Amino acid sequence: MADAQIPDKPALEGLETKWDAAWAEQGTYLFDRLRAAEVGRAGVYSVDTPPPTASGSLHIGHVFSYTHTDVKVRFERMRGKTVFYPMGWDDNGLPTERRVQNYYGVRCDPSLPYDADFTPPFEGGDNKSSKAADQIPISRRNFIELCESLTLEDEKHFESLFRQLGLSVDWTQTYRTISDDTIRTSQLAFLRNLERGEAYQALAPTLWDIDFRSAIAQAELEDRDQPAAYHRVAFHKTDGTGDVHIETTRPELLAACVALVAHPDDERYQPLFGTNVRTPLFDVEVPVLAHPLAQKDKGSGIAMICTFGDVTDIIWWRELDLPNRTILGKDGRVLADAPDVIVTDAAKAAYAEISGKTVFSAKKAVVDLLRESGELDGEPKPFTHAVKFFEKGDRPLEIVSTRQWYVRNGARDADLRERLLALGKSMAWHPDFMRVRYENWVGGLTGDWLVSRQRFFGVPIPVWYGLDENGDRDFDVVITPDLASLPIDPTTDVPPGYTAEQRGLPGGFEGEKDIFDTWATSSLTPQLAGGWQRDEELWNLVAPFDLRPQGQDIIRTWLFSTMLRSALEDDRSPWTDAAISGFIVDPDRKKMSKSKGNVVTPADILDQHGTDAVRYWSASSRLGADAAFDPQNPTQVKIGRRLAIKVLNAAKFVLSFPVPEGAEITHALDASMLVTLDGVVRDATTAFEAYDHARALELTESFFWTFCDDYLELVKERAYDQSDVGQASAALALRTALSTLLRLLAPVLSFASEESWSWFNESSVHTTSWPEPLGIVGDSGVLKAASAALIGIRRAKTEAKASQKTAVTSMTIRASDAVVDQLRLAEGDLRAVGRIESLDFAGGWNDLAIDNVVLAPAEES
Repeated sequence: MADAQIPDKPALEGLETKWDAAWAEQGTYLFDRLRAAEVGRAGVYSVDTPPPTASGSLHIGHVFSYTHTDVKVRFERMRGKTVFYPMGWDDNGLPTERRVQNYYGVRCDPSLPYDADFTPPFEGGDNKSSKAADQIPISRRNFIELCESLTLEDEKHFESLFRQLGLSVDWTQTYRTISDDTIRTSQLAFLRNLERGEAYQALAPTLWDIDFRSAIAQAELEDRDQPAAYHRVAFHKTDGTGDVHIETTRPELLAACVALVAHPDDERYQPLFGTNVRTPLFDVEVPVLAHPLAQKDKGSGIAMICTFGDVTDIIWWRELDLPNRTILGKDGRVLADAPDVIVTDAAKAAYAEISGKTVFSAKKAVVDLLRESGELDGEPKPFTHAVKFFEKGDRPLEIVSTRQWYVRNGARDADLRERLLALGKSMAWHPDFMRVRYENWVGGLTGDWLVSRQRFFGVPIPVWYGLDENGDRDFDVVITPDLASLPIDPTTDVPPGYTAEQRGLPGGFEGEKDIFDTWATSSLTPQLAGGWQRDEELWNLVAPFDLRPQGQDIIRTWLFSTMLRSALEDDRSPWTDAAISGFIVDPDRKKMSKSKGNVVTPADILDQHGTDAVRYWSASSRLGADAAFDPQNPTQVKIGRRLAIKVLNAAKFVLSFPVPEGAEITHALDASMLVTLDGVVRDATTAFEAYDHARALELTESFFWTFCDDYLELVKERAYDQSDVGQASAALALRTALSTLLRLLAPVLSFASEESWSWFNESSVHTTSWPEPLGIVGDSGVLKAASAALIGIRRAKTEAKASQKTAVTSMTIRASDAVVDQLRLAEGDLRAVGRIESLDFAGGWNDLAIDNVVLAPAEES
């Protein structure tokens, strides 16, 4: 052992900076590749770490979930595993673009040329408006440069905070989702999907965000309650026998109506099936059809099918083989040209009233026209219903027919769906009930995964299109690059067999301008971190990964998409275990989110209370359980700080007792304490193995306070007394327990345990071995009985209004015979701690109690 270098007044302040620097200098958390090669895959513990989105600041939820992962990683490292713990940064995607727009006061206009000397009009807080009209249009390349610059700055701040948090990440193993290596990997994976027929392109109705001007995938949707109104509108029977009334929330889409639909069993409308009706205002003849998705008890029981008002319209349109009369453009406004079926002068005039209008304005115009024509029956009936939004959007989604790229995901492939469900069952989920969320998502898929986005900052889709003799895209001629040329940007690079001069010319080519959805890149995090198709030796050492840690809200996106890519590429699950953290909620039990304005940033909390205190709060919550956080009164954080300070002080105190050479455990109380500690080691180890860090902490903390409050007090007089034959036993037991407790606490209290450990060890506590039971022979009941007696002695003095230092002339402890036998083994320590001159025991009682207390006169005390 090294000579103890113990400060006079141990403190938590400054430990984060001190030990982060030491760990970096010593390479404490570096992935030992040589050792990994020696021990093989079974000796490696690899983590598919979530790459946080580099678009702003981290919040307390990141601290919460990333601590859960780090606690488990530290345990596995101490258990002898060679740990592969990388970190990624999720740079690309809509959040980054929006942040850049607002931060710099710019927006991307791909038609503009690159300006090498461009300087943004704002930086950060100088920009008071995020409206597009107030933002300066810049070229795509200028925009991307700003995205790259800002994300790099965000990543520096993120790393700094994660280091302060004590994450035992190997900071040499990092990746960015927009680097050359990442783009190459993403493009390669897609091209392999394309080659195997798993990726395809289609012109189809698409969920569309009119603000971001991009397609949105099913996994990115969320329902939000919105005000609406039912409008009772009259369609006219073609035989002139009357009207059919429908109730719709989207009268602005009447011009896009292609049919009416009712349930096959609805007797009210069965006579109409197979007949036609004419639309109000636009006088277009449409069929009346039957379909089981129509709801007899909704509205009037008969609905209009428009192209497209909602997702059900798409199903009806597809299954009933209906025409497409889209009237909404990508900007969310009504198209200038009316559908070809609108032919009468009155109908064209009605369409002209809505042409170019937003959905809101078009709805008002159509309702006014219906009132004038008498085809609106009564006034609209307001109500509230769920409307689909892009999870990061501000306005309801529309459905627009666009050409997009898809990856098959099991929605229309029963074999693939069953395979994905089987892979989900093959994994261990922590907690297990989270598996159901994955299974429900797979079972509820309604369409293949839409992976293309009409945005700018992301991984380019690596294809070109041949142009026909008229210079139009021939979508049947998709040109792919040589794999050796990856990464490529088809908007600037030239496909094989062509020259740059042929770009945009008839008979030439045109590059794909769309980029991949951010999940199409993030779905490859195991491959990105693990060197797939780049470093096969590394890939074989770490894959499939041991752990996927993540939040419950992205099971349907990140977890599912990663599982899909692995199933398609390797026919296996990408991990053996998934650890799902709960949400952080505010004191009102509302989930913290930027949109709600209740997010707590962690820097001030870490600075004020110390990292170990915050790690304690995080680790106190089990996986899958939500945790409340009140920044004004963070009770659990304060408890954690008290524990961390006590660790430092207890270590200093224990180390003040030198351990004589050749010391052995000879005292029953010492043996009892170590036997009890052996049980804690066994149970905490079992809990950690089961990903139950909260239980491991609870067990360890409970024993630690017993150790400090009871055992330390009981034996300190003996440990001080060099003439006592039991001194060596006490000093050895204290040092042994301290060594064990610091290792048990090290995964959670990373800084206090390392500081304390350094006072009597050369190596880091985080690279030493996890404690094993010592196998000491003894009776655990001795410590329990002595602790109960100590509590009784203290209470007796308190009730007598005497100081705990008051001497006792005589005292009797009554208890059961078995407990009395145990107490006699600790009699010397009880007399010393209680300053008791004469201590008697009385057996035959059910409960332990203190009797016949005679306090010594004050002068004797």
